Amino acid sequence: MLEVCPSIAEGPIGIKVCPLTMGDREDPARLVYTSKTGPAIAASLIDLGNRFRLIINDVECKKVEKPMPKLPVATAFWTPQPSLATGAEAWILAGGAHHTAFTDDLTAEQMGDWASAKGIEAVYIDKDTNIRDFKKDLQLGSVVYR
Repeated sequence: MLEVCPSIAEGPIGIKVCPLTMGDREDPARLVYTSKTGPAIAASLIDLGNRFRLIINDVECKKVEKPMPKLPVATAFWTPQPSLATGAEAWILAGGAHHTAFTDDLTAEQMGDWASAKGIEAVYIDKDTNIRDFKKDLQLGSVVYR
């Protein structure tokens, strides 16, 4: 489910009003579209209590395999780098949040540069990630970013 700018869209963009099944609110209007294919990043900024961490994951957006008419929202179908298993494990180890930022316009390096300028720890999940080294990077970050 994407609640993001339609600049990532490929093809038509629509608006649908569908029932909201939670809470006691009016049915919302939602943008409905499919994202472009190709490289992108998903990022999550988390609060660790005494510091912030920006988790940046390279992803590869793919074509949606089947229409999803019962999912009235924008969609992006991607594979995290280096694989779903390693990417998900690293994301969880780093404390990755459910809500993320997604872009196909910025690179992981640009997001990391922003984090550095703000004094925020940045961790990267990309094609070179392996869990043993990733755990060491997280331990080192806990010392450097106190």
